[in-house]
Parts: sequence; structure tokens; C-alpha cells
Amino acid sequence: MYDLLIKNGLVVDGTGAPRRHADVAITGGKIVEIGNVRDGAKQVIDASDLIVSPGFVDPHTHYDAQICWDQPLSSASWHGVTTVVMGNCGVGIAPCKPEVRDIAAWDLVNVEGIPFEALAQGITWDWVSFPEYMDAAQRRGLGINLAFLAPLTPFRHFVMGEESMDRAATSTETAQIQALLREAMVAGAFGWTTTTILQHVGYKGRPLACRQASREELTAYAHVLRDLGKGVIETTLTKSAGTLADDEYELLDLLLTESGRPVTWLAVVDCEHKPEAAQESLRKAEPLIKRGGIPQVNCLPMSNEFNLHNPFLFGSHPSWKPAFNQPVEEQMRVYRDPSFRQAFRAELQNPRIFAGNWNLVEVRDVHNPALKSLEGKTVVEIARERGTDPLDTFFDIAVEDHLQTEYVIALFNVHEDRVAQLINDPRGMIGLSDGGAHVDMHDNAGYCTYLLGNWVRDKQVMTLERAIQRVTAEPAAFFGIQDRGLLAVGKAADLVIFDYNTIGPKLSPIRHQEWRRDLPAGGRRLVWPADRGVQYTIVNGSVLYDQQRHTGALPGQVLRS
Repeated sequence: MYDLLIKNGLVVDGTGAPRRHADVAITGGKIVEIGNVRDGAKQVIDASDLIVSPGFVDPHTHYDAQICWDQPLSSASWHGVTTVVMGNCGVGIAPCKPEVRDIAAWDLVNVEGIPFEALAQGITWDWVSFPEYMDAAQRRGLGINLAFLAPLTPFRHFVMGEESMDRAATSTETAQIQALLREAMVAGAFGWTTTTILQHVGYKGRPLACRQASREELTAYAHVLRDLGKGVIETTLTKSAGTLADDEYELLDLLLTESGRPVTWLAVVDCEHKPEAAQESLRKAEPLIKRGGIPQVNCLPMSNEFNLHNPFLFGSHPSWKPAFNQPVEEQMRVYRDPSFRQAFRAELQNPRIFAGNWNLVEVRDVHNPALKSLEGKTVVEIARERGTDPLDTFFDIAVEDHLQTEYVIALFNVHEDRVAQLINDPRGMIGLSDGGAHVDMHDNAGYCTYLLGNWVRDKQVMTLERAIQRVTAEPAAFFGIQDRGLLAVGKAADLVIFDYNTIGPKLSPIRHQEWRRDLPAGGRRLVWPADRGVQYTIVNGSVLYDQQRHTGALPGQVLRS
């Protein structure tokens, strides 16, 4: 007798092969039979009229702190994601010495937008080393599977202290960091990560420590993977959104050459002010892509909700540095300052992320009752009503609302025809959810269900079989997660069972999201509610969600490379 039997489903197995009617039998957390299964099972799920696919694999998340307080790991698990890859962008909280925990937490505040109070109360700190961090995650219990990448910032800080934010490592320090990375890889990490982009600032508005790593350092760290013959590197490096610069090309070339391993890089996005940039970057990167330098693309219109108390979006602008990690009154003084506004105005002449198109910035929510009439209007519309300059209007509104105004900005992937071309391009990997990060701006953890509902069913830009392959087998294969991503006999039983007719939100992702105060210390975050089309999520053979209700099971595992 099987442990679990899924009957009468329409199986899409992740290989790209045509869908077929079949039963799926599971025992001991593994798939043991696919076909016309006649034997019984302890539990039977009738999947008539439903799609049965591998569980989705999210290649770019930041749940590094959230695993301490959220065992099911929302919002990812609400959308059929059964495995997440963590520790991206070079930022994380292990290894970490007890006396410098606040510094690691402030890195997450600035890069991931998680309130410091939530981190102070929620992080369990039951580790020092990276292997201990991985072990602690398994002890606490997990709803879904975790594949850990080793983020370079805490490794450099562990060896160099605060100087890691200011300079390159010496040869002795490099050897010590290299040894710690090797220790992490031997313990089962799937690789290591870094970043070069300017808005990735950490403690006290200083650069994340990994941004100060020299080419000599990065070469040494790449050799860890070369010598072990396993692992990947992830790097965030398009300082100008969507555009691969020459020095960034050279960095990718270095990492690929010195590691002999795959490298994934962020990101190829469609930009309003540079409509040809994405395709130009793909053409430029073609030699690197053929060697395993795979860019990530996003299938979502990338809109962010934000306020000026957390100025992350503008971190690449030098003029904004005085606004980071300051009390509201000091930030308001900065934003009122005409010299600050003028400096920012000048920087917008050479845009990196935002090009100064204030038609793309809308007031979503205000706190001051006198400003309620502004909700739903763009900054340009309000500026026209007031007879003021849009940039000045943007700051004036925020100051009048004591920095509590929530803006929505449409940054990337606004033009659907160009996004359809990107997500169909086999040179890129669909991902970039940033799940667990920027919790005050967006929650993109439902990108897989949006892909299936919006792009496949509604717009028919790719087949269902190809779309499922894109978010299951492809990321699993890239990271070397060998027993996930496919429905095949002998593979781990990670599955999602969904209604193809109802999967995906009816509203745009940013409009579909909602605020909840469910972080530790009462902190709030934007979440993408559970998708109504996902009927069952199964992890390692156990039902995690039944009709969007958590069963109480915690079958997830820390995966080891």
C-alpha cells in the first residue's frame, strides 16, 4: 500500500513533454509509480480536472531571517513553491559572531526592508558558523525545502570586522575567508553569492562588505568551487538596470573562468527609458551564456510600493546617502533641503534605475487626512494641480505626510510584448522573486502562479508544458538540485496540484498584494495572498497545503549539495 496516491490528474512532468492523464503513487517521500495505478494508498487525492506538476523551484530569495519565525515560509509556499534558493545578493546572517549581530541585522534592514525590531525579536541566533546556521534551520522545522547559498558579506565581516565595508582583504584574510567558504560548501551549500550594485548598502549606509572584494579575492573564492568540483555563483551586477556594462562582462568572465562552474547574474529587465537594453545585453552576454553565465529574468510587471523612510530604491544615488538609517525628522530635513533636491535632479540625467518619469509614480496611500484626495493620482497629475515641479511635489507630499505616504512606482517590465519576448528566450532563467526581501515594497513570491495564469492561460505566449519546465526543472538543474524539479520515478515527491482555469491573480500583482502585521514585534509586510488555483502542495510526500489550508505538517528539508 502506498503512502499517498494522486488519482486522475493531468500530469505535466517538467521535461517539456506533452501532458498526460496518469496517477502518481508516493511512498517514503519518493515517487514510486506514474501511470494507471491499481493498488491502494493510506491517503488518496482525486485530481480530476486538475494539473499535477513538480513543485516550483524559486532560484532567488531572501528568507534568511524569516526561516527563524515562519516555518511554512510564506508567501512562497502559498503559491506551490516547494524549494527556495536562499542567501542571494551577498547578504545574510551567517556566519556571525554574537557581538556583531546588530550589524548583520542592519544589512537586512537596508537591503531587504525588514524592520529592525522584527529582526531583533525574530532572529533566533542559534548559530555562529554557516554549517551551524543550516543545521539550526532543520532543527526548527520547515514547511518547504531550503537550498542555501553562502553570501559573501557575512563571511568577509566575520574575518575582517567593520573594515570589510571599507577595503579589500589582505592575502591572509582572503585565505581565512576562503577556508570558511570551503567549510560551508563541504556542509552542503550550493555555492556563494555577491553583489556590485550601488543601492546595496548595509550598516550605517556603508557598502555591503562583499562590494569591497577585490578581483584577487573573488578569484580565490571561485577556486573553492573549482577545487571541490561543485556549486554555482550568483551575482547582482547590473548597476544600470538592464544593461550589462563592460566591467560587469569582465567580472562574469573572471568568475566563470576561475570557478569552472555556472554563474547566474541579475538581471535582464525591460526598461521604460532604454527599450533596447535587455536584448542588447543578451546579445552581448551570448558568449558567457554559452559557458553557463545565465541571467535571470522576471515575468512580473515590476512595481514597488515604497515610502521615503526607507529610501532603498534610490540607494544608487550618492545624494541620498544622508537619508539612510536616520530618524524621520532628520530625513525630512534632508528631503526639504534645496541642495539635496538639486543634486538628485542632476543625477537623474544619467539614470540607473529610475529615469525621472514621474508619470510612473503614483500615490497609493496617505496617512494625513488632508492629503486623501491625492490617492490614486500620479505625481505629475498632482504637480499639475499644485502648479509645482514634479520632483519637488514628490518630496513635498512625503514631508507633509511625515514620510508615511506610500507610493507605487512602475520600474521595469511595463511593456508586455517585450516581457513576453524575454520570458520565452531560452538564454535566461525565470526567477528573481526576491521572496522575503523588500517586504515594505512588494511581494513577488507568486511569480510562478502569475506566469501560469497570465502568460500561459490568458495571453498564450508559451505552452503550459514549457512554462512548468521553466520554473521547475530548469532552476533545479542549474543549481544541481538533482532530485527535484521533475515528476519521475525515484525523484523526491514535491508536487503542486492546481486548477488551470483559476490559477493566477485577477488583478495586477501590486494591486493584489495586501499589508499584514504578522512579522515579529508587530512589524508589517506586503504579502501576496494564497493563490485560489493551488489546490494541494505536497513536499517530500506529505501534504503541506490542502485547499490553501496548512495541514500542520513540516516536511521540508535543508537540501545539501
